[in-house]
Amino acid sequence: MKIHTKAVHAGDRKKPATHIPVTTPIHTAASYFYDSMEQLDRIFSQEEEGYCYTRYDNPSNAALEELMASLESGHGALACASGMAAIQMAVVTALADRRKSVVAASATYGATVSLLMNVLGPQGVAVRFVDMCDLEALRAAVAEARPGCILMETVSNPLLRVGPMDEIARIARDAGAALVVDNTFATPLIVRPLELGASFSVHSLTKYLAGHGDVLGGVVVTDQVHFKSLRSLSRAIGPVLGPFESYLTMRGVKTFPLRMERQCANACRVASWLSTHPKVERVYFPGDPAHPDAATIHGLFPPNLYGAIVSFEIRSAGRAEIFRFMDALKLIIRATSLGDVHSMMLYPVMSSHREISPKHRERMGIRDGLVRVSVGIEAVEDIIGDLEQAFA
Repeated sequence: MKIHTKAVHAGDRKKPATHIPVTTPIHTAASYFYDSMEQLDRIFSQEEEGYCYTRYDNPSNAALEELMASLESGHGALACASGMAAIQMAVVTALADRRKSVVAASATYGATVSLLMNVLGPQGVAVRFVDMCDLEALRAAVAEARPGCILMETVSNPLLRVGPMDEIARIARDAGAALVVDNTFATPLIVRPLELGASFSVHSLTKYLAGHGDVLGGVVVTDQVHFKSLRSLSRAIGPVLGPFESYLTMRGVKTFPLRMERQCANACRVASWLSTHPKVERVYFPGDPAHPDAATIHGLFPPNLYGAIVSFEIRSAGRAEIFRFMDALKLIIRATSLGDVHSMMLYPVMSSHREISPKHRERMGIRDGLVRVSVGIEAVEDIIGDLEQAFA
């Protein structure tokens, strides 16, 4: 089936005893019982399929996990309480039986950097950062660090670099490392990391998949090799998503491919318009033919689907100028997120990369004049009109 069909049908319409609901119900029970202790014992020991305690499994979550595994061509999935919980579960699972060393992309979401440096680092995990678009540098780092895990984003946040994931997966496999990919910006409509050799594909469900700004959640999709360990660790750590959030996410996913196609098309128009504006110093967008990773993007992305994030630098702007520009927006929402149906703008220095030191941000190329816009599904003429009046 095509992804548009999977998004509508996968996971739903299970068969209870007397009727079949057209959508998965919200199962709020924390625990479950059976007619006999023998059956409950078999379910606790996982000899028989079933539910006993929602930290272990829940019918609403299981439906969402089946849906996400289908969209990402994975063996199984784990729905988590946030995207960061999902990243942590993927990395911890990857390192469970491997050397406690991570080679991570130098261009990475600020909270992911904090997780690696401030949470996993003090626990004895060695962390090294490298440019994922420089394969020779990556090979050298992998040879020296001997990582158990390589961590990257399909499209980096916020400068939108795209590493050659298929080549990186081969480097990981040759080194005996698991490749963990944060696929939030690309979504499974554009790239499916497990099909390219990754071991884990992670999403913030909050973003494009749920898509309406009313869910906080994450998901890990993995292969057969790592699935049992992922679920076992989840039972101990308990990062699980609530059943109502699972329901909302499934409802959002049904229209996600349609929304994402519209958002990608709008982003192309917005990026093109920004590139001609005299107050814009530079535009970052994967659809730009002059993008430094254009060859990789051409090989990995479907035609005309480049994601819906556009970052740009305002000429000679610092914090005060950026604040004035963003305060002048009337349609585009000033908020710390992305992927909603409405367009949103974020100032990375203040939000997504706030906890990164100024020197580190500068090395990452994140300067004070940079803003990031998540393009929504509105009429693109209205989005551009709002940007134009804010520049005035």
